[in-house]
Amino acid sequence: MNRTRVIRGVIGVCAAVVLAEAVARLGIIDPEIVPPISAVLLRSVTLVGDPVFLTGVADTVLAWLVGLALAAVAAVVLGVLLGSVPWLSAPSRMVVEFLRPIPSVALIPLAILLFGSEMEMKVSLIFYAAIWPILFNTLYALRDVDPVAKDAMRSFGFGPLAVLWRVSLPSAAPFVATGVRVAAGVALVVVVGAELLSGGQSGLGIFLIDAGSAGGNTDVTLAGAVWAGALGLIVNMLLVRVERSAFRWHFARTERMR
Repeated sequence: MNRTRVIRGVIGVCAAVVLAEAVARLGIIDPEIVPPISAVLLRSVTLVGDPVFLTGVADTVLAWLVGLALAAVAAVVLGVLLGSVPWLSAPSRMVVEFLRPIPSVALIPLAILLFGSEMEMKVSLIFYAAIWPILFNTLYALRDVDPVAKDAMRSFGFGPLAVLWRVSLPSAAPFVATGVRVAAGVALVVVVGAELLSGGQSGLGIFLIDAGSAGGNTDVTLAGAVWAGALGLIVNMLLVRVERSAFRWHFARTERMR
């Protein structure tokens, strides 16, 4: 099944590349404005040897990793508290529902004012955007833990912390991992968007701005965008592999239920 999906995905990518190349070659779109996909892919390869590009990618990835890690820790801790302490859940619900819809890009001016360094600004925006998928996955997973398993632990004399550690958290872990994977994609979009909108010294978004403002470098701009998409794809594939390796029992049970 996985091999079939991979083959279909490769066929879909190849078809999209051929279509994009044909559109440019047939003159449907001015190649001076949007170059052929072959030229963009060739430029993507040459960017691997560009130290400015590599430095920008490294800065973006570093901010992404730090922000995502902080969001994961904070979301799991907060999710466990809100999911385990009933009197905290109700008062905090209104605050959470108020903050969640606010887009991260709307907070860029505030982040620039509050944080002195460019890295702190990007990390704060990533943290805010990434915390929600992990938090809600943690909350919903803890609410769906099998009550029979928890009651069985209590009947053997285990306290609340032991039940949480031995039953609730292991049961919720696969869903928390899914939340981290979703948050990783959101965080990548946010960090590049923050770089594009706020400016700065270095980053993948800054590289795209500089390439676009230079004029006549459309292929470089699109090549940078290709690498941004490839980075997101690679991150998602790695996290999926980690999930399947760490929680084989969960996926085996899910497949049996299907």
